[in-house]
Parts: sequence; C-alpha cells; structure tokens
Amino acid sequence: MTQLDCFPYGAGHGEEGVCLLVRMGPYRILLDCGLSDISALTDGSAVSNPPDRAPADVVLCSHAHSDHAQGLLSLHRAFPQLPIYASEVTTELLPLNWLDQPGLIPQFVHALPWRSPVEFQDGLTAELFPAGHLPGAAAILLTYTPHQGRSHSILYTGDFFLSNSRLVEGLRLEELRGLRPDVVIIEGSYGTARFPHRRQQENQIAERMSRVLSERRSVLLPLPMVGLGQELLMLLRSHHSFTGRDLDIWVDGRVASGCDAYLALLPHLPASVQNFAKHQSLFWDDRVRPRVRRLHPEQRPLVGESPCIVLTDFSTDWQEFCEDTPERWLILLPQHLEEGLIDIPPKYAIETYLLAQHCDGASTTQFIHNLRPQHVIFVHGDPNYLSDLAGLEELHNRYHLHSPASGNLVELPIGETFLQPAPPETTYEGELAELGTVVTITLPEAITNDPRWRSISDTGLIEARWQGQDLVLRGLSQRELMTQNTERSPSWMDSSEKACCFRCRHFRGQRCWNPRSPLFNFKVTPDGYCPAFEAAQSANTTWSEANEPTREDVDQAPG
Repeated sequence: MTQLDCFPYGAGHGEEGVCLLVRMGPYRILLDCGLSDISALTDGSAVSNPPDRAPADVVLCSHAHSDHAQGLLSLHRAFPQLPIYASEVTTELLPLNWLDQPGLIPQFVHALPWRSPVEFQDGLTAELFPAGHLPGAAAILLTYTPHQGRSHSILYTGDFFLSNSRLVEGLRLEELRGLRPDVVIIEGSYGTARFPHRRQQENQIAERMSRVLSERRSVLLPLPMVGLGQELLMLLRSHHSFTGRDLDIWVDGRVASGCDAYLALLPHLPASVQNFAKHQSLFWDDRVRPRVRRLHPEQRPLVGESPCIVLTDFSTDWQEFCEDTPERWLILLPQHLEEGLIDIPPKYAIETYLLAQHCDGASTTQFIHNLRPQHVIFVHGDPNYLSDLAGLEELHNRYHLHSPASGNLVELPIGETFLQPAPPETTYEGELAELGTVVTITLPEAITNDPRWRSISDTGLIEARWQGQDLVLRGLSQRELMTQNTERSPSWMDSSEKACCFRCRHFRGQRCWNPRSPLFNFKVTPDGYCPAFEAAQSANTTWSEANEPTREDVDQAPG
C-alpha cells in the first residue's frame, strides 16, 4: 500500500506560518515554508529525520506572502542542493520577503509553467494552476504513480480566491473540475462566513473613505506589502467616488516596493490592467487626479495637513502620521486581521473594512464538492473557523475531514473504510420568544465556553442584519460603540449634565460597579440610567480612564 500522509510543521493557525510535509510513497514534498524559525526542519526531530539530511526531496511554494514563504531563504542556506519551485511570477515577488537582508539575494527558486505537469522524481509530478489570491499564486496538484498499483493525487490550494479582483483573475474552477484528487489540502481563512459580492465590498470601502475625506479628515491604511495595498490603489484610481478628485494618495514603506514589483510584472497581469497601463501609469502619477505619490521619509511630517489617504505597511511606525492630530485621522484595518499583529492605542478612531482575498464559506464548500476528494485537510485560519468548516454536515457526511494542529501527523488511507470522527459541536439549539415589541433569544450556557463569545458579549449589544433568508447577529465592540456614538452625537454625550451611565463614576469596562445599584456587575449601555447615579469626579476624565475597573471594584464583584 502506498504511504500517504501529511505532517504540518506549521498549520497556519493564528500568526504561525504554513509549512506542510506531504509523503507520497517514497517521496517527501514540502509545501510552502512560512516559518520564521526553521529549526524543526533542520534538526529533523519532528519526523525522525537525520539532522544532516534535507527535510524533503522537493519544495513547492504556492505564493509569495510571508506566511507561506518567509522561511525559504533560510531553508536554502541550510540545504543549498534542495530544489525549490514556484510559478514564474512568484519567483519575482519572493525577494520582497527579505528586503532587510544585506547583500544580493540569489535567484534560488526555480520557475514552473502553468498547467503543465513536471516530473521531479520517477513517478512524481506536480502541476500548477492559477489560484487567484495574488499574482503568481498557485494551486498545486501532486501525483504519484508507482510502477505497480494505482496513482494517488493531492491538490493543495495554497491561498485561493474564486472571484476576479482588480489585479488578479480568480481561480477557474472548471480547470480543476473532474480531477478527483484523493486528498484536498485547503485553506479556510474565513471559516463558514458568507460575504457580499466583490463589487459591493469595493463600493462600501470606497464610499466610506469618500465620506471621511468630505469631513476634512484623512485615512490611514496599514497593509501587507503585496496584494491588498495594490488592490486598494487600483480601486482608488478607478472608482467613480475618486475619479478626478483633488486628492493625494501617499504610498509608504514596503507597500511602495510591492507596487514597483507589480509594475515589473505587468505582462502577467490581467488584460484589463495592461490596457489601463497603456493610457496612464498603473500606480505613480502626479498629473492625473487623484494623485498617487511615493512617500519619502522626509515628507512624513507634512502629510495630513490637508485631507489625504496614506497606505503604509505593518512594519512602519505609522503613528508618526497621526499622533499629534489623532482627531483628524481614521485608521482603517482589514477585517480578520490576526489579533496582536498591530497594537493601536485607544485614542485613535479605528474601523475595519472587508476586501476579501480568500474564499468565504460558501465558495470553499463549492470548491470541495466540485473536486470530490476522499480526504479534506483544513489549514490556514483561526482554529475555531477551521473547526466550523470541519463541522459542516454537508461536508462531514461525504468526506473524511481533518483540521490538524502543527506537529500532528494526518494519515490518509485511500480506498479503505474507517470511522469518521464525530464533528465538533458548532451549532446550538435555543428558544425565541416575542413579547410585544421585544424579541428574546435564549441560548444554552455551553456556547459561552467558545473563546469567540467574548467578542459577542463585549458590550452586551448586538447588530442584526438579514443575509438572504438568514438573520446574522454580530456583537458590537466597545470601540465600535463609541465610534458610532461619537458620529451620531447623541444627547447623552452632548450634555455634561446628563445623569447617564457614561457620566457615572461607577461605569467601567461597560459594567456597573456600584454595589448600591440594582445593575451592579451587569453590562450596561452608556446611555443607561439607574437611581444610584454618581457623577464622575472630574469632567476631564477620559472615556478610557473612566471605564477601567478599579481593584476595589473587582474585589467587590460577586464570584
């Protein structure tokens, strides 16, 4: 029987990168190397590999984002003879991961063609298909054909996207339909979430930025080096809300380097983009409004004197732009940003936006149903999101599902019957009651054990909206609540005499900490009221200071 298994050195949970060792018969194939520390690959202890032996026979990189590629240079230096392959565009973008390395980075990654099987070892082939997530991003089909017995195949999606975006055409599902691989290793970045159409996402973010500029404020966009930043630039250059607008768009740091790399790849970009570039510059342009300009360090103190948009990368000290005048800036962060990646003090106005570059839950399940593998391995995403996917009944009844943590071997028997493990509990039955104008939804206590409950219950307030026939409930965070209240300027904030919770000395952490109040230790809204109101001692107390519970409050709280 042919050996078939997958060992994740990095499963892409949280901030950890993706690095997967696939074994097919006698061969070891490393898919991506997004590890910041490759010691597990070099010492061989994780898979009982001799330290002086390369961890794989061949390495394939799906795309150039750091969480999939940052460890490749260290791996090459440790094992110079280990062959590493990627698409041609990815080989051009990969050096952006090592801009801080002294000296010239050698071209150590070899280019592979699209849609053409390449044989690396006797019976082992790989074929690349455009994956849609980023220029050069590839879905990788591995096939092993022994001299005797049946062939086995594994499809690794890398990061993929079925929809077209401004600079990348989406993955063509019809190219893969009918391949019927035995195993699909698929990213699940967004879990089971459902998103609106791409054009609707673009309109929402463009209109939001347009309103901010009309308020004589500026917009700051911290971004990854390649991908999202260039997509936003093309959106701003071509969206009707900005066409001809007297506006400066500044591009800072490594995002500017990413733009330069895209310009070098123009022949590989979609025909519509190439046609655009025939009439005006793709990015840098001081003549056509809005003006897109590279931001040099000496210009930073001057940026923001008039309303503008600044695109910068996460590694830049972006507070230089707005720390002196935070009230004149709005910071926009991409949704699903990993917690801890960027730390923003509470004095700044922050909102999130959606401009997806990964498939939502509906597209992910559609992809799986079209390929109909025996095994599905979910990687790349919050473990809770991946667990949600692995718990979908429509998948669980048809496929063998796996969502491994790093360091856990996944064996992949083909053609054998084995019991599918019970799906994780991801759905809860509750009760709904209507009493006049009030609707009460009662859920079991078990739901609070999920770490995501904290974000839902942060303020005790939720936002509800229809999504087709489904009603979607989302918890409102403290920051969102205060942003909304500031924009709406309600009477309880305008009047310093209003006897509401917001102005009460016992209102901290969105709770009432007054033992004499009937609301003690309950979450309350800023505009609430109770008979035990006591005004804050100082009118100059900031909201963040007034909302931090004291040691005395915590000691008095029950439990």
